[in-house]
Amino acid sequence: MLPLSDTPSHKPPKPELDRKNSFTTLKPHLPRTWLIFFVVFLQILLLLTARNFHTSTVLTTRQPLPESHAIGDTECPSGKVFVYDLPKFFNTELLENCHELNPWGSRCDTYSNDGFGRSATKLAGVIPESLLRAWFWTDQFASEIIYHNRMLNYRCRTLDAESATAYYIPFYAGLAVGKYLWTENYTAEDRDRHCHMMLKWVHDQPYWKKSDGWDHFITMGRITWDFRRSKEEGWGSRCIYLPGMRNITRLLIERNSWDYFDVGVPYPTGFHPTSASDVTTWQEFVRTRTRATLFCFAGATRGLIKNDFRGLLLNQCYNSSGSCRVVDCGGSKCSNGTSLILESFLGSDFCLQPRGDSFTRRSIFDCMIAGSIPVFFWNRTAYSQYEWFLPGQPESYSVFIDKKEILNGKSIKEVLENFKEDEVRKMREKVIEYIPRIVYAKPHEGLEGMKDAFDVAVEGVLNRIKDQEQEGFKW
Repeated sequence: MLPLSDTPSHKPPKPELDRKNSFTTLKPHLPRTWLIFFVVFLQILLLLTARNFHTSTVLTTRQPLPESHAIGDTECPSGKVFVYDLPKFFNTELLENCHELNPWGSRCDTYSNDGFGRSATKLAGVIPESLLRAWFWTDQFASEIIYHNRMLNYRCRTLDAESATAYYIPFYAGLAVGKYLWTENYTAEDRDRHCHMMLKWVHDQPYWKKSDGWDHFITMGRITWDFRRSKEEGWGSRCIYLPGMRNITRLLIERNSWDYFDVGVPYPTGFHPTSASDVTTWQEFVRTRTRATLFCFAGATRGLIKNDFRGLLLNQCYNSSGSCRVVDCGGSKCSNGTSLILESFLGSDFCLQPRGDSFTRRSIFDCMIAGSIPVFFWNRTAYSQYEWFLPGQPESYSVFIDKKEILNGKSIKEVLENFKEDEVRKMREKVIEYIPRIVYAKPHEGLEGMKDAFDVAVEGVLNRIKDQEQEGFKW
C-alpha cells in the first residue's frame, strides 16, 4: 500500500553507533575538547537528517523545468502554482490500468496520447489537410489528464512550494469513480475510497495548513453531480461533501451554480491546436464556410421521459422543410469516430443545444468550434456555467428560447428566420473570436502568444485566490 501521509516509504538511515563501546575506546586517548566536538558533530548530523526527512514528504518530483520556466514574478502577475507529487495510486496508476476503468471494455485507446485519444484520421476531406494533425477523438471526461500534463509544463509552475500562490492536486477523481458507477457490484465505500485517501494525504502537507485549503485547486473530469452523493444508495461519490473538501476550488465540466468553489470549464473537444497559427487557420476556415442549412440538431431522444424535450426538437427539425439538418444519435451513431456531427455544425448557421443528461453537454463546444451559433433553452446550460470562457453578453453569440415556449408550440424555425443576415454574421464572428478560449492546446507548454482554455482557467483560479486575500473579501 502506498503512503497516505507525508511519511516517506523509507526513512533516511540513522548512524548506527555503539555509544558505550565507542566512548570506552576513545576515552583514554582523546582530550575533552574532542569529545565535545564529537557530540556537536552528531547533533548536526541528526539535524540535517531531520531536515531531509521533512523535505522529501512535501515536494513534487524534482524534474528540471525548461529554461522558459525560469521567470520572475513580473511574468506571472497572478502568481505561481506548485504541483503536488501525489502517489501514483491517485493518477498515473489509474491510467496504467485503463482496461479496468469501464465495465464494458478497455478505455486505453480513449485516454491515449496524453488524454487526447486517437488521431481523427476520418476527418480527412472534412477539415483542412494542414490541420488534420490537430484533431483527435477526445473523450469528454479526459480533462483531468489534459490539465495534469499541462500543469507540469505550465510557465508559471514553481518547484519552490514556499513561493507558490496556489497548490494543484493532480488527482484523477473522475477516472477513480468511473469504474464504480455502472454496476451494483460495488459499494458506496468503493466509490469514496480514492477521495478519502487523497484528502488524508493532502491534509498532512504543511502547505494545506497555510489557509485551510483556500489556495488549493483540483480538476474533476466529470460533472459536479457525480461527486455529490447525498445517500448511501445514491449515484456517484461523496467526494465534494467529504470533510476537508469544502475550500478546494474544483474545475468541472459542469458546476453547481450555487457553489462558489465549483468552476465550470469547457468540455474537451476534438480540436487541439499545436500553434497559434493553427487557431487562426481554423478560424478563417469556419468564417468562410458556405452554410446551406439554417439550423441543425445532433442528439438522441429520451424515450422513457414524459414530454421528452429532445423529441420535440427532432420533430421540429424534421418538419422544417429542409431548413434543419438532423443527426439522430440513437444507439452509437454519434460515438467518437464519426464526422457526421462536425459536418452538420460546419454546414449550419445555428445549432440547437438542449440540456444533456444534465444541464450541460459537450455538443455546445463542438458547435461553437465549428462556427455555428448555439441556441439554448435553459440558462444553466451555458450562461451560469462558463462565465470565464464565454462572452459576458449572451445575446452577442447565442440565441435563447425559453423551453416553456417550445412546449407551448413556438416554432424554432420562425425565431431563427427573423434574424437578419448582418445579425447572424456578427454573432458568428463573436463565436469565432472566442474559439481560443474553449480549446485545449496540444503542446504541453501551451500556445505562444495565445491563451487557451487551460490558461484562462488557471489564471482565473490564481486571481480568485489573490482576491480572497484582500481585506473585506466576500464570496
